[in-house]
Amino acid sequence: MQAVLALESGKIFKGKSFGANGERYGEVVFNTSMTGYQEILTDPSYKGQIVTMTYPLVGNYGINREDVESRKIFLAGFVVKEYSKIASNWRKEKTLGDYLKENNILGIEDIDTRALTLHIREQGAMRAVLSTEELDEQKLVKQARDSSGLVGIDLVKEVTCKKKYVWSKAKAKYKVVVLDCGVKYNILRELMQRHCEVVVVPAYMEAKEILKLKPDGLLLSNGPGDPAAVKYVIQTTRELIGKLPIFGICLGHQMLGLALGGSTYKLKFGHHGANHPVKDLTSGKISITVQNHGFCVDIDSLNKKEIAITHINLNDQTLEGMRYKRLPIFSVQFHPEASAGPHDAGYLFGEFIAMMKRKR
Repeated sequence: MQAVLALESGKIFKGKSFGANGERYGEVVFNTSMTGYQEILTDPSYKGQIVTMTYPLVGNYGINREDVESRKIFLAGFVVKEYSKIASNWRKEKTLGDYLKENNILGIEDIDTRALTLHIREQGAMRAVLSTEELDEQKLVKQARDSSGLVGIDLVKEVTCKKKYVWSKAKAKYKVVVLDCGVKYNILRELMQRHCEVVVVPAYMEAKEILKLKPDGLLLSNGPGDPAAVKYVIQTTRELIGKLPIFGICLGHQMLGLALGGSTYKLKFGHHGANHPVKDLTSGKISITVQNHGFCVDIDSLNKKEIAITHINLNDQTLEGMRYKRLPIFSVQFHPEASAGPHDAGYLFGEFIAMMKRKR
């Protein structure tokens, strides 16, 4: 079936649909990962976005039940150069097309993803509509321009868990509360492997309720959208500063930056992929990292007397990590849990454990 991707810039891409049919709106972005499409599909941080894969062939190893990173697919649409109808892998349980259809997600293939990626790099991430129903180009462009976008929109409330749950108690040495802004499961797995009891709570849980759980530490998770719009998480974080060791990842890093008095801004086309070089300014080491974010903490907005800059993106020199000098608090913009991608930054979970151990 014919499908059309229309951008607010007026650019049109025509292709063929796979997965579900219909019409979806979102901010179109590109991801530079060569593998890991299942993990990308199930990353809640992509809520409200139409994701373009720059690697040309997608779907060739199928889908399995073990590699999901959340309870369902949250992104708005999926764009590829070529969808592989043949999926071959010993772990495969279904095809990518069937998976998208089951989850009511629109996919489009047979478009020039290189041209689309270059357009996003030049014009920036933008509002778009993906449709198999309305095919009139002018109408679709207008619909894209009339859509809401991501700035100022709270998407965390749409991906957070509805109630508290315990991920793992096995051989627990430490109790960690994870504030779920759209947490990836591998963050929980990494904590579990380090002998933590992991309690996941909704993003709207207040600070006093978190403290009643008597945790050894708090993890602020990744998640979608504009961090400045999620004021309740910022307030909760602010109230917990100085009361618990805190580790922030991705959106959690941005929330922490805002809670510490900083500001955030929207990147031109964001960082999405598994090949972003980040320098640890403390050790001098460079890690290849997994990233998925469209907003960033402004380095110049932070109080350098209180906050140390720990990590820098080597592509554009943006902030990738920070540490509070007087308190056991640190955060990173990238994903140390990987899934999918390189595991270079996994050592940061060990630093969080050491921080909780010192605090006891």
